[in-house]
Parts: sequence; structure tokens; C-alpha cells
Amino acid sequence: MSTPATAQNDGAETNVNSIAQSIKETFTSNIRQSGIFIAFIAIIVLFAFLTDGTLLSGQNVTNIVLQYSYILVLAIGMVIVIIGGHIDLSVGSVVAFSGAVSAVVVIKGGQPWWVGVLAAIAVGLLVGAWQGFWVAFVGIPAFITTLAGMLIFRGATYLTLENISLSPFPAEYTRIGIGFQNGLFGGNGYDVFTLVVFAVAVAGYIFTQFRQRAAAVKYNQHVTAMPLFIVKLVAVAAVVMAFSWLLANDRGLPNVLIILAVLVIIYTLVTTRTVFGRHVYAIGGNLTAATLSGVKVKWVNFGIMLNMGFLAGIAGVLFGARSNGAQPAAGNMFELDAIAASFIGGAAVTGGVGRVTGAIVGGLIMATMTNGMQLLGYEQSVQNIVKGLVLLLAVAFDVYNKRRAGGR
Repeated sequence: MSTPATAQNDGAETNVNSIAQSIKETFTSNIRQSGIFIAFIAIIVLFAFLTDGTLLSGQNVTNIVLQYSYILVLAIGMVIVIIGGHIDLSVGSVVAFSGAVSAVVVIKGGQPWWVGVLAAIAVGLLVGAWQGFWVAFVGIPAFITTLAGMLIFRGATYLTLENISLSPFPAEYTRIGIGFQNGLFGGNGYDVFTLVVFAVAVAGYIFTQFRQRAAAVKYNQHVTAMPLFIVKLVAVAAVVMAFSWLLANDRGLPNVLIILAVLVIIYTLVTTRTVFGRHVYAIGGNLTAATLSGVKVKWVNFGIMLNMGFLAGIAGVLFGARSNGAQPAAGNMFELDAIAASFIGGAAVTGGVGRVTGAIVGGLIMATMTNGMQLLGYEQSVQNIVKGLVLLLAVAFDVYNKRRAGGR
């Protein structure tokens, strides 16, 4: 007969075992995503140590956001392209072309800054529609279509700019890429407005997580143990607020970060809560099954390419605003950075797998590594080698997981 103390010990041991099992299931059920977050934290810690804390200074963190915002915007579109089973090699050229048209409209044509912004987005949409037509309705693989597009739109950029750079943009235009929102709520040496915005975002995230957990419990679905769930929320809140503190102690909330946050929220909802998003996953996962299920494959593929062009147009605006002009060689290698961000962030080579948040983390990993190596004084050749090896390891990890799952 067990004593109350024995029963209490047995209950405590059961709770510990339950939490341990929950932790194991959390990491093994989605090893791509959990692994990438661990890798991101490890890279930050490593470069923070190697640079004696310079990596995590407020000014440097702000510079990372400003310098790589357009790559993260492209990564959002690219991960959707890859989930659908395609690839887009033309986005760098489209960024350059849309930025060139915007510069001609504003700088040469004397039009207001917002007309230039709309012109760049319109160019991106037209390019997306053009490539979507060949991919969806003619049936040319996206790899070939966008390879041709890379050459076509790079040439169009040179023709538009007449082989010369155009600058400067009006101050209102450049403020999109290098401007800040600060001083609205005051602050003694730091920007209170930035902290308030991030605090509201954290509160919204926690509320959403509790709602999702309650809904899962209601339908008898598996959920993370409450102690681990709380630990996760506290960890996310701590990281986000630490990031906001760094920004608040520098120049405040960058405009590009606001744009990026809005895009991440919208496209997370699009990929997880809409019919279009489910159809993209279905096509990438099993094209034949998606076709037999009634998915309008051609129109979904057209929408995928159209969306990529739209986001390339936005990236063209951000890049032009930051560089304060348009150059014929703008956007060089951007497509490779966006593709690398998507794969490092957990997208599968064969399609059907990936998340917007994963692509953002993958892009931040690339940005952190590049910035850290620049601070350490490594040459561009070494940076390219390291980034190439990281991409190779990320894809190898994906292949390993597929074989492991197949073995089971």
C-alpha cells in the first residue's frame, strides 16, 4: 500500500516524464523548424563572442535590418515558389528593373515619390504575370522561364537606365528604406514608442498562442505540456523585447521593419488560412493528387509567379530607397540569397514543405553570418564559401530527414 509521500513522488515523476516526452515530441515532430531556431541562436552567440559584442550593438542590429530587408521580402515570395515545386532565378533582375523604372519616373520624369513606388510595384506585377503565363499556361518549367527572365530583365534594366546610374531620389522616397518611427512617446536615451510597439506585438502573439492551444485541446488534439508551453512563450517574449531594446537605444523603429512585419503577418495567414495557400502546398506535395482533387493548378501556378513579381517590385523600392538611386547592376545575386534563405529556413527541395517564418529565420541566419564575417574582416571570397557550405548542409539535412522518414 503506497503512502501519501510515495504517491506524491510518483505524481511528480510522472509530470517530469510527461514534460520530457513533450519536449522530445516538440523537437522530433518538426525537426526542420526547431533545428533552424537552435542554429540561429548558436550563430548569434558565436559571432557575438567573436566580435566582442559588436554584433549585438544597437547600431549594428539596426544596420542588419536596413541592409537585408529586401532579401527577406524576396525570401517570403521565394519560399512560396519553392513550396509550389518551382524556383525563380529572375528576382534579382526584376528588383533592378523595377527600381530602374521607378528612378526614371521620379528622377527623370519629375513625378511624385509615390508614383515611383506604384510604378515599381506595377512593373513587378507585369513581370510576374508574364512569367506566370509561360509557366502556368504554356507549360515551360519555372527554372527555364525565370532563367530567361533573368537575362531579359537585366537587359531591360540596362536599356531603361541607358547604362548609367540615376540618383538621387527625393527625401520622401529614401525615407522608406532608411527612415525611422521614433520620438512619438518620448524616452530618456531610448525610444519608448519602439518598446510599446513590440510589447503590443508580444501580447498579441501570446494571446494567439493561447487561443490556438485552447482550440487544439477542445478537439482533443496533441498539445505541448503547459510548463514547456509557458517556457516557449517567455523565451520568445524575452528575445523579441531584447531586440526591441537594441533598436530603441539606437534610432528607433525602422520603416522597413514595419513593412516586413506586415508582409510576414499577411503571408503567414495566406499560406496557412486560405484556399490558395492550401493549394500551393498540395501542388508542391503531390501534383497528380492535387489535379485529381480539383485544384486549378494552372491558376495557382500563375498566382505563385504573380506574387513573386509583386514582392520583387516591393524589394526594388526598398533597395532603391536605401541606395538612393538605381544602378544597372543592382540586385546581383539576390535570387541566390533568397533561395538560400528559403532552403536554410526549412523548405524542401521537392516542394510541399516550408513556412514563411522559416524563410525569414533562414534569411536572418544568412544576414547574421555575412555581417559577422564582415565585422571580423573576412574577404568576400571567404564569405561566399561559408554561405555556400551552410546552404549545402541545409539541403543535406533535408535529404537526410526524408530518408529517415522513409526508413520508418
